[in-house]
Amino acid sequence: MSTQGQNPRFSAIQTVISRRPKTVTAPTDERGNTLKISDFYGVNTFSLKQMKQKLPNDIYKRLIQTTQTGKKLDQDVATAVAHAVKEWALENGVTHYCHWFQPQTGATAEKHDAFMTIDGSGQPIERFSGAQLIQSEPDASSFPSGGMRTTFEARGYTAWDPTSPIFISESGSIKTLCIPSVFISYHGDALDEKTGVLRSNEALSERAVKLLHIIGDTDVKAVTTSLGPEQEYFLIDRSLYALRPDLIMSGRTLVGARPPRGQQLEDHYFGSIPARVLAFMTEVEQELFKLGVPAKTRHNEVAPMQFELAPIYEEANVAIDHNHVTMETMRQVAKKHDFEVLFHEKPFAGVNGSGKHNNWSMSVSQGGAEIEGMNLLDPGKTPHQNLRFLLFLSATLKGVNKHAGLLRAAIASSGNDHRLGANEAPPAIISVFLGNMLDNMLNEIEKDAHKNLNYTEAVIALGVSKLPTIMKDNTDRNRTSPFAFTGNKFEFRAVGASASCALPITFLNAAVADGIQEVTALLEASLKTTKVKEEAIFAVVKDVIKESKQVRFEGNGYSGEWVSEADKRSLPHLKTTPDALHQIVSEKSIKLLTGLGVFSENEIKSRFHVRIEIYNKKVLIEAETMKSIVETIVLPAAYQYMGTLASGIAASKEAGVAAPSESLIALNKTLATAQTELTKLGRTIEQVYAIEDEEKRAAKIAVDLKGAMESLREQADTLEGQVADHFWPLPKYREMLFLS
Repeated sequence: MSTQGQNPRFSAIQTVISRRPKTVTAPTDERGNTLKISDFYGVNTFSLKQMKQKLPNDIYKRLIQTTQTGKKLDQDVATAVAHAVKEWALENGVTHYCHWFQPQTGATAEKHDAFMTIDGSGQPIERFSGAQLIQSEPDASSFPSGGMRTTFEARGYTAWDPTSPIFISESGSIKTLCIPSVFISYHGDALDEKTGVLRSNEALSERAVKLLHIIGDTDVKAVTTSLGPEQEYFLIDRSLYALRPDLIMSGRTLVGARPPRGQQLEDHYFGSIPARVLAFMTEVEQELFKLGVPAKTRHNEVAPMQFELAPIYEEANVAIDHNHVTMETMRQVAKKHDFEVLFHEKPFAGVNGSGKHNNWSMSVSQGGAEIEGMNLLDPGKTPHQNLRFLLFLSATLKGVNKHAGLLRAAIASSGNDHRLGANEAPPAIISVFLGNMLDNMLNEIEKDAHKNLNYTEAVIALGVSKLPTIMKDNTDRNRTSPFAFTGNKFEFRAVGASASCALPITFLNAAVADGIQEVTALLEASLKTTKVKEEAIFAVVKDVIKESKQVRFEGNGYSGEWVSEADKRSLPHLKTTPDALHQIVSEKSIKLLTGLGVFSENEIKSRFHVRIEIYNKKVLIEAETMKSIVETIVLPAAYQYMGTLASGIAASKEAGVAAPSESLIALNKTLATAQTELTKLGRTIEQVYAIEDEEKRAAKIAVDLKGAMESLREQADTLEGQVADHFWPLPKYREMLFLS
């Protein structure tokens, strides 16, 4: 590597600077006319529109009953739907179908079968039955189960989720019909992420409906949760990515010195989108629109080469499916544009990491004309709406306060450990931000400021009824809060970019369902002592305000003062993933999740063990990758340069020229320290592998192994600054973040 021509890094740089934006052609009709988004939106989805066109009217109505009310799907309906789906798929050039599901790996999985069978005469025919639509059988032993399945028990079932649209996945010219499904074991245990979401939605709906009936909304039959996950990500040129074993193996840079310029000029955020990136974004959106994914917003994020895609809100279960579809679409399209997309929570040290801000709310999905579709966390325009809002706001506060530890566990991962508490993400302390107006309003209720007024006057005096009518939002945005109210929803900001939304939303739904249940019990008791419903509601809200006040925080969540204050309030501060995950199997969490019917105790323990194991495996992969990079790339480059430097100094001295040797001495010192730290890392890796118990292994990893990695990285990054540029083989931050 003594010359630039021999260094693959410089070849990659030349490739990057020669890149030009790919041409992205807008979809057109058969006459070549450019289509509007609405013209091709959902063409690859067996949507309500497709169903209505292709299904008999009575079958269509019965299917809608299933998707909206949870009515059991009849076999004749499944058979009719299967036939219609098959015909639609074949019309679109599809040859195979799969049950598309979400195992506890955090990704999606699929097994493809052809629309083909052999008839009695040995001839192939296209066939797809109702039974095939409803159920399939992947190998359950190949997916993590947390001990619910042994390796010799392979049978597992996928079952169609009719509430999420069937869609066609395109990979080049290959098209596959994807049937969103749950994944369960032979004994009926949930092995996937979707089942928990569906169960928690039902638990919340049942309790929310009961509360609404008590306050007079007796037409309501169902409540659903809505979600809009904002997806942050980095883009890196593929030529540079290919020279970074750490990015390939772990999704983040395990070594790499910070450049003089990072994000401190704040010139990237909301800046003009680079042409190559805009072409990528445009094609991603076109593919998502075809799949019925409502991609709405695209923009530069704070860090160089960091971006965001945000959708319009949807029913939570569908939004979670669509987020998985979005991430996979971005991966595929990125390659076509010579990029790799990074979803890791902290791929680059010293610059912002990536989150997945989950904008969450509750809405009436079945009710009378006046309340149908109403957002229960919207303050509304009338006193009655305000009271409804106050009750559901209180229930949310109560649930989050009571189950803050469980919500922290929901966002725990090895990647998010690097992000939480850094300068762009909330700390590992769950708190709620409401904004000055709502915060002041709750404080006034707590002080009984409304008692000397009649009901309507009280609401107006508190400022609630005026919230929707002013142009200024009723809350500011607090980007340091993990759970912030943003006008008519909460933003669960602490979820990591690579994570599935499923478990965070499952646990959030469960926590709020519990809050609603307790608020309902309080209201029923209050109504026994007063016949004035408004007074009873205010009494309940006041009690909940007092009880949950400790979880409300309006200040800077990044500050050290908040950490001290949170300790005084006895809020859980769980800094590492192993610490946080134990909240899943706490007595309180098991009682919550089993009591609501979200998970059995075995299923709860499964989620704990799977996540502990994934944490251990990911950090060990990082550690071994780092060890290999330092041994085979960093140290050889440094030793080669040291030899050249020493030869140059010796030659100068032989020629009678005084040559300073400080650089050589400093380099030699760093190399010696790096070698020592490398040996320590190797020894620590061996010690970790010697521990068989996964929980004890995780504890060792969280402290000793990660500490050894940080110490070695410090030396490797120092070497990057000491070794001459043309000797350094790894693409540097300045190239990965500023050349593309």
